[in-house]
Amino acid sequence: MSAASTGPLHIVPGVTATLPGPGGDAAFFDVDNTMMRGASLFHVARKMYQRKAFTLRFASGLAWKQLRFVMRGENMTDINSVRDAALAFAIGIAHEDVKALGEEVYDEMIASKIWPGARALAEQHLKSGRRVWLVTGTPVEVASVIANRLGLTGALGTVGEVSDGLYTGKLVGEFLHGPAKAVAVRALAEKEGLNLQRCWGYSDSYNDIPLLTIVGHPVAINPDRKLRHHARDNNWPIYDFRSGRRAATLGLKAATGAGAVYGLWRGFTRMRGS
Repeated sequence: MSAASTGPLHIVPGVTATLPGPGGDAAFFDVDNTMMRGASLFHVARKMYQRKAFTLRFASGLAWKQLRFVMRGENMTDINSVRDAALAFAIGIAHEDVKALGEEVYDEMIASKIWPGARALAEQHLKSGRRVWLVTGTPVEVASVIANRLGLTGALGTVGEVSDGLYTGKLVGEFLHGPAKAVAVRALAEKEGLNLQRCWGYSDSYNDIPLLTIVGHPVAINPDRKLRHHARDNNWPIYDFRSGRRAATLGLKAATGAGAVYGLWRGFTRMRGS
């Protein structure tokens, strides 16, 4: 029995890292509606449908859930239904086949949906010497492909149990969502010697508040209604790339000095409140 890993360094369950760097600070990016438009897990299920794993009725429901996610944010009932269906499908599937599926999903469905502004923010962190991890409920195999293709340090994702090279349909640990993300990031920080107060966190979802509150620099990207209100109440920066090319351009400009942007934002909000 083993957890999936695509890089040379296996840190904790659900984590792969390929580009360890210096320093005690890092950035953690949620994937769905943060780094990319829509939900990566839905695209995995869509690829499974193309391989005749799901019925047309399920696929139609999947399309509706994806549209609703893009428009309104994540719905745990929808996310869990796709996760459970994917786990059921995975029973007896070879681990190596799922890794290959991750490459196909990225090329065919995910690459075109990466937000330019979010990608620019991640790249600027790397240029500043910070390590950058993705943190997502999607399978770690797919999360690792996204991280590798974007040139990031690594990924934390949900891990399916593997026995004799085949998936059992069970999870190793928890579905990486909500509080589980914060637990995984704390474990990674302890392993890698990261100072979380010097780290950054990015997400679109109120469910990721546990993750955002353990880092010193939380940022809301394309936030749902509840996270937007929470971010405003706590003077967190908010980037919204959903309104088209202008928003993406603003994100690119902001990314040219990520640390300075955050400092200016905090200073402005403090002056406004004084």
